[in-house]
Amino acid sequence: MVNQFRFSNSPEPHRIRTAKILKAHPEVKQLMGKNPLTLVAILGLVGGMVAMGYFLKDSPWWMVVLVAYLVGAFFNHALFVMIHECSHQLLFKNKALNRIAAIVANMPHVFPSAISFERYHIKHHSFQGVHELDADLPDFWEARLFNNSTIGKAFWLLLYPFFQVFRTFRLREIKPVDGWIVTNWVAQVAFDIAIVYFFGPQALVFMLISFFFSVGLHPLGARWIQEHYLTLDENQETYSYYGPLNTLAFNVGYHNEHHDFPSVPWNKLPQLKKAAAPYYDSLQAHQSWTKLFFRFLFDKNLSLYSRITRNERGKVALTDESKPDVEMVGEKVV
Repeated sequence: MVNQFRFSNSPEPHRIRTAKILKAHPEVKQLMGKNPLTLVAILGLVGGMVAMGYFLKDSPWWMVVLVAYLVGAFFNHALFVMIHECSHQLLFKNKALNRIAAIVANMPHVFPSAISFERYHIKHHSFQGVHELDADLPDFWEARLFNNSTIGKAFWLLLYPFFQVFRTFRLREIKPVDGWIVTNWVAQVAFDIAIVYFFGPQALVFMLISFFFSVGLHPLGARWIQEHYLTLDENQETYSYYGPLNTLAFNVGYHNEHHDFPSVPWNKLPQLKKAAAPYYDSLQAHQSWTKLFFRFLFDKNLSLYSRITRNERGKVALTDESKPDVEMVGEKVV
């Protein structure tokens, strides 16, 4: 049983590859920019969730759960992608407008998280693999508790949103509350109350179930495994997904491309891959979230420790001596 994260002395791979691609293919700069039409997708997805909540408000519970799993989860997951776009300011030049759009996209998720996500996600891009700064990495206690147990990993996926919240307590340099956070909370509470008042509690429960399926015990939950878990190559720490669900997930599977060029909006990521094909075709990638979902659950070689950590900042202590859950490795990460 693996009981340590892998520690790399090499820098995270994306800045290096970005520089190489820009030198070889300077035309990719033309793909950077804003896509204000993403707001139309946000409004359509939010409207779709509200409409489903209305039509299910008096339905039997089995129908609520079934629709949440088969339809609501996909709408809700797509809204996560929209929040992700807003966090990178890829809709409008005005930062406030992007945050307002993110708050709107957040509403069917029941819990206010859009503004907090922006703060923690930007840190993930800046300090990928640094345990004290990257909330995408499991906590040490989290990895020890569930490790490679099938039942444990299933429980972890089922309650994945809670574990993401727990991780934020270890992060440094994040301001937990400000005016935008309060605005996110006020707007979310108002939306939740309105849904219960006009449609009844069952409509809100439908959204809540859809929320947990969209990020957890569902093939869509494999997205979180696909992005940075060491699933195909122990020395490649970021993976893309090129399967058909990208159509419903606004190309969020193009994760290497996104990390290399976070200023490229979702609709142009396939063009980026095509323009820099030699760099991306040489990387391992996933073709099926469903296949990865079941492999993660049942493959004992995959655990919550299947991640690479690093220390790129002197004031962040992360060594084999200070962190017993980290295994030092000398390989170059590509």
